[in-house]
Amino acid sequence: MNNSIALVTGANKGIGKEIARLLAGAGLTVYVGSRDAARGERTVEEIGGDARPLVLDVTDPASIADAASQVDTLDILVNNAGISGEDRTPDLEDIATFRRIYETNVFGVVAVTNAFLPTLRHSAHPRIVNISSGTGSLTWATGPQFPHQGAYAAYRSSKSALNALTVFYAHALAGDGVKVNALAPGLRRTDLNATAAAGGGDPTEAAAGAVRLALLADDGPTGQFLSWDGTPVPW
Repeated sequence: MNNSIALVTGANKGIGKEIARLLAGAGLTVYVGSRDAARGERTVEEIGGDARPLVLDVTDPASIADAASQVDTLDILVNNAGISGEDRTPDLEDIATFRRIYETNVFGVVAVTNAFLPTLRHSAHPRIVNISSGTGSLTWATGPQFPHQGAYAAYRSSKSALNALTVFYAHALAGDGVKVNALAPGLRRTDLNATAAAGGGDPTEAAAGAVRLALLADDGPTGQFLSWDGTPVPW
């Protein structure tokens, strides 16, 4: 599949940038989705290979439509763009923050996926990878994995919603051969939020997990929630 064409949203920094870098390094053509044209151009120059800039704001219908009109062949869609917010419990969070986060992390994924599906359906090996979070696992949230504090409520609940969408898309698109999976990248050193910024995890390690899902063989899984190391994550 090294002659495949991929699109990574939010690819001008963090895990998204590393996903784009690894895919380009594997010989794929990679559209680097970025809201800011200049940042996208710089990222493409840094990545090299057949990386191409694509202005794409996942919260803007006009931007999505324009981006989709520029991509006539697509095999892989990585829904990576996401935002977090502050370390707040739901009782202390402003409803506007919930809306802003869901607009990117949930509604943006639906809008982008639906816009590019007509092109993906023409692929011989169509793949969709949704970058989720282990903190969106309700099983882990109610178990011993995380302190029971309700922190980052808007972000975490948006990722739970994204997980549900992953399942529903996998079911809906199974007949088209589209494999749809979610990745829990683990805590990585990015500017997603204060906790991530203070973390020591290598974004490239998480990106490698996303690339494995992007390049799944035809007998690979669909509708799964997997960690960066390939192990299953409970819903």
